Amino acid sequence: MTLNITSIKTSSNGAWQGDNPLDYAFPLLILQTTLILIVSRFLAFLLKPLRQPKVIAEIVGGIILGPSAFGRNKTYMHRIFPSWSTPILESVASIGLLFFLFLVGLELDLNSIRRSGRRAFSIAAAGISLPFVCGIGVAIVLRKTVDGADKVGFAQFLVFMGVALSITAFPVLARILAELKLLTTHVGETAMAAAAFNDVAAWILLALAVALAGDAGHQKSPLVSLWVLLSGVAFVGFMMVVIRPAMKWVGQRCSSENGVVDEAYICLTLAGVMVSGFMTDLIGIHSIFGAFVFGLTIPKGGDFSERLMERIEDFVSGLLLPLYFASSGLKTDVAKIRGAEAWGLLVLVISTACAGKILGTFAVAMMCRMPARESLTLGVLMNTKGLVELIVLNIGKEKKVLNDEMFAILVLMALFTTFITTPTVMAIYKPARGGMFSRTHRKLGDLTSNINAKHEVSEQLRVLACVHGPGNVPSIISLIESTRSTTHSSLKLFIMHLVELTERSSSIILAQRARKNGLPFFNRSHSSRWHDPLAGAFEAYSQLGRVSVRPTTAISSLTTMHQDICLVAEEKRVAIIILPFHKQWRRKDIDEDEEQEESSATDHDDHDIKVKVKGSHEMVENVGHGWRLVNQRVLRTAPCSVALLVDRGYGNGSQTPGPNATVAQNVCVLFFGGPDDREALHLGGRMAEHPAVKVTVVRFLENKDAAESTNTLKLRPSLSKNMNSDKSYSFSTAKMNREAEQELDETAVEELRNKWEGMVAYIEMIASNVVEDVMAIGRGGTYDLIVVGRGRFPSTMVAGLAERQAEHAELGPIGDILASSGNGVESSVLVIQQHDVAHAEEAPVSKVHDKFKTQESSSTSGKDACMIANDNIA
Repeated sequence: MTLNITSIKTSSNGAWQGDNPLDYAFPLLILQTTLILIVSRFLAFLLKPLRQPKVIAEIVGGIILGPSAFGRNKTYMHRIFPSWSTPILESVASIGLLFFLFLVGLELDLNSIRRSGRRAFSIAAAGISLPFVCGIGVAIVLRKTVDGADKVGFAQFLVFMGVALSITAFPVLARILAELKLLTTHVGETAMAAAAFNDVAAWILLALAVALAGDAGHQKSPLVSLWVLLSGVAFVGFMMVVIRPAMKWVGQRCSSENGVVDEAYICLTLAGVMVSGFMTDLIGIHSIFGAFVFGLTIPKGGDFSERLMERIEDFVSGLLLPLYFASSGLKTDVAKIRGAEAWGLLVLVISTACAGKILGTFAVAMMCRMPARESLTLGVLMNTKGLVELIVLNIGKEKKVLNDEMFAILVLMALFTTFITTPTVMAIYKPARGGMFSRTHRKLGDLTSNINAKHEVSEQLRVLACVHGPGNVPSIISLIESTRSTTHSSLKLFIMHLVELTERSSSIILAQRARKNGLPFFNRSHSSRWHDPLAGAFEAYSQLGRVSVRPTTAISSLTTMHQDICLVAEEKRVAIIILPFHKQWRRKDIDEDEEQEESSATDHDDHDIKVKVKGSHEMVENVGHGWRLVNQRVLRTAPCSVALLVDRGYGNGSQTPGPNATVAQNVCVLFFGGPDDREALHLGGRMAEHPAVKVTVVRFLENKDAAESTNTLKLRPSLSKNMNSDKSYSFSTAKMNREAEQELDETAVEELRNKWEGMVAYIEMIASNVVEDVMAIGRGGTYDLIVVGRGRFPSTMVAGLAERQAEHAELGPIGDILASSGNGVESSVLVIQQHDVAHAEEAPVSKVHDKFKTQESSSTSGKDACMIANDNIA
């Protein structure tokens, strides 16, 4: 039954008037788009642990929704993806494709391709030539084996098969390299340069293939193909000679020096993408070729190109492009591959594609004197398929050069070769990042012990401070300034801006600029040093004297961000890493009437929680659970001490100390005992050297009478079995000598009192109720900052808190009490973990208890067993 396309209406009158929305174009398109996005995002989530690019999930999603899986149900297929809706879905997807190819051209720098030299060109040429020749051989086999393949012109079929097997996906390869932190390593740079050559060659071959193909349904003169090619060359020449200088002028007009980017130029550029696409379609080459060439004409790295990316990429890459990949999957019917012969052809195509690409690249890379492992890795990377591959296959199917069986075989080949890239590279190439640096194992106590009685200059304090954004800047500057000794030791500050690596093209480009040899690097040139606006916020502070500030940007996926942080800390030999807590509090005073409104409109969303406190309201900004996991991984793997800063407006207004200021900050150090608390005490000693900082040390002493009556309960906490590690505190599993630890505590306190007598207020407090005592200090509003140890080897007082259900377990019991929401604590909190290899292994209290319970049953009983628990848990 044929359907008249003109009879299809855009929207329905609604179900109440008897219309089925699925019989109308726009409601059906909404349903199809939603279904595709849900399935592809779910698959992307499942494939994330395998570190697969998003394109894999989108194609597989289309295959699942199409005739290969769900589409076997004819009722579903005719209702959700009827044949009349295909042109509509593909038209919308093609708009996304058009703008995505514009973005690909926008990020492809022709100047960098020219500079990449003979090596990259040779590798690219070999990586195209050998697979192309192999593709011709496969094409001959397919023409003789697959029914209907010989009905297509020989030249068209050979070119399409050769292009399909020889392409490297430049955008997908960039994403894989960035994910594996290889983007700016020697292998990554060579791969990107070769892939850029390959991309340009692929577009030329694609234009040739389309020009030769025409419409396989009727014969045409060879002269037509020649005219198409000549017109295409003329179009490219016009774009480079006329349009490129014009776009360079537009880029200069829209630079930051000349103010904001004019909206008119953005609109004209977007219209230029459409016009360029129309012109190449008019010529007889696919419209996306015009968009790609227009992208090449935009000047790279300026404000104008960055603004264009911001406007386009989220909508295109997140919504429209998945429709194109899914539509390719919807056309793929795996059931067409029937019998051993057909599956044998699939194996042949995959083997030929992999062998041609990998062997060709490997041989030339070896001839260019690259190591064997790097050469093999390069070959595997260049075997990545993706968008251009699917475009070629879709055009081939549209022009009837490829039938359903060959289309399905080639789509599965593209899927397989891309899928194996990441795990294969991870298996064969593991660069020794950071191997040249000796592990530092540094802590603040090492520096403090170097200062002798005469206060001679001690070793330079080196600090790595991480920031998520501008909101972290005031608190970090205030904290660093308070630790800067104005008389004795200089301070070197490394600022690392943490940026999540996303699917966005701009994220990949940023990663390429912000990395060196696979790691973040600190640019030494003054001209580009403060190019990053966030790093520029630290420029004025660096001028205060005796503070050297070096900025960098770490762009990684959240699962590997901690590697960047720890490797830079190791390379730069820092003594402490300062991390922003994943929650940040902001308090504003409000009137009583406004307060009433706020209480009735409180929003409990994870990212914006409002809590009413004493005539003011707290805004809790939550950057997300992923950043919390980054902090936890750094705490486990850092080669030095780590501090987590829970910011409640620290450093705002008059709180920031200056070198000549009167007391601007009141800092309180809570001391219960143990290595982490001693590190907090060392930091308090450094702060005491600053004339604008007033330090108070509050030492909690155990109430002996209460301790004797509740000794077993406190020292051997038993958690319920349903509590997980996120809800229970982790303590060190190392066996330690309690008497020796108490001696170290006494020595640290005595040294601090002797050295800073009169400058540090010292208070001893008998702990009756630790939770209430600690919260009272936090609620009092006397202190701008409270410094506490994480307490992985806790005193008996802190161990008694282990039964509490933790809100933020990584902060330890005391830090968690002060950081928890709704407790009315006004002070900011700094939680410190001292670096100590002996304390590296941790476990939730319930697990530690189980471990020693086993020891009790095998080696001790009664009172002796209690002593084992005391020595290890408390």
